[in-house]
Amino acid sequence: MIDNRGKLLKAAAQSDEAFSRMLRQVLSELNMTTKEFAGTSEISPSTLYKIIGGERSPSLDILRKILAAIGGIERGRPGDFIAVIAARHVLAEVVERSIVIDGKEILTIEYPATTLEDALVASVRAERDGAKAIVCAPIVSATIERVVDIPIATIMPRDSVTEAIRLAAKKSEI
Repeated sequence: MIDNRGKLLKAAAQSDEAFSRMLRQVLSELNMTTKEFAGTSEISPSTLYKIIGGERSPSLDILRKILAAIGGIERGRPGDFIAVIAARHVLAEVVERSIVIDGKEILTIEYPATTLEDALVASVRAERDGAKAIVCAPIVSATIERVVDIPIATIMPRDSVTEAIRLAAKKSEI
């Protein structure tokens, strides 16, 4: 049996119109209003109304948020995830949306942030959404630790820093 996320993906592959119809149907089956779903998915109500009304195509980021929210609702465990706070271009590099650790599937939900303020807001949202922990860059981790009461893990981009130094050296002809 195909789950609602599968139905939405299949509809998205067909057309924007099919996706809009399926999203309306899924929300109806879940007894959720568009406004309630907007709060759950962290997508503005305006954007959702436009997508459902066929006035707008969902971006990949919005589609991911819709699928993550539907998955969380269906599993009934909205808190069983780890939040990843990073810039959009970094999040685009993340291939896995879940990882298996000691035989348990751990889900991740992305929270894009480009400024310190964005990262702080994202951390509060992640905690409010029920995240069990947050993964973020070292430049914001100390500040986020002061704001939330869940564990923080810091991304340590050793390889990417070394690669960036090599690229800078090549470009500057050092």
